[in-house]
Amino acid sequence: MNAAVAGALVFWAGAWALNEWLVRHNPRAPLARRALSLLVPAIFGITLLVVWEGLVRGLNVPTVLLPPPSMIWDRIVGSVPTLWADFRQTFLKAVLIGYALGCGSGFLAAIAIDRSPFLKRGLLPLGNFVSALPIIGIAPIMVMWFGFDWPSKAAVVVVMTFFPMLVNTVAGLSASSAIDRDLMRTYAASYWQTLFKLRLPAAAPFIFNALKINSTLALIGAIVAEFFGTPIVGMGFRISTEVGRMNIDMVWAEIAVAALAGSLFYGLVAQIERAVTFWHPSIRGG
Repeated sequence: MNAAVAGALVFWAGAWALNEWLVRHNPRAPLARRALSLLVPAIFGITLLVVWEGLVRGLNVPTVLLPPPSMIWDRIVGSVPTLWADFRQTFLKAVLIGYALGCGSGFLAAIAIDRSPFLKRGLLPLGNFVSALPIIGIAPIMVMWFGFDWPSKAAVVVVMTFFPMLVNTVAGLSASSAIDRDLMRTYAASYWQTLFKLRLPAAAPFIFNALKINSTLALIGAIVAEFFGTPIVGMGFRISTEVGRMNIDMVWAEIAVAALAGSLFYGLVAQIERAVTFWHPSIRGG
């Protein structure tokens, strides 16, 4: 065992022991608890990168198979304009627009289904069928319909995000208790008054659950859709092209940017959920 591998394993053992010690502490101050909740995953992530670097260099793994994190970082620093152009094409256009359209239309369709027993019996089974369709089957069709630019990728995102929002919202609208609904009826509340003052607040955790799920599905769908036709820009285009050129460090740079963007997007939705559903027991106890 050479020095790089031994150093990586020693660092891993030390970081593991440190995290075990940290998680046993339960400070009373909210700021300290928040700092601890951020410190533990940060140490774990840094440990993974150090072990990755040490094992790849110590075992002389070919960079065409797995480049070390330092090499990936150098590629990120040296390719900022390219990475930004790909991020803008894929995330700021296809992902955000498709996410907004898919989640918004799924929410409105859930309200319509709630008002119509016919739609509830007819559209929900169809939704389960469509949600099971593979991306690689949908993406080429969307490219044929909407062209090679970002609208076809946004269309794939709409298809992927529509039904998770639909199913979760329909389930959430049934979450309010019978006693609460009876109480609204005793006040002679209309359907829309009951919807906005009782049922939608009760459905908020379900809706945000769909929003969080869709935040990752949207990015995956847009990147995969770009494999089937796109202008010479975009995360999926860059990944497929650089794999063919054996520039694996650039592939990992795109993966790192996509992972960071997806994590931040998910975190933003989670923070909005905490602000909107602060009254919910799952948030108050967090």
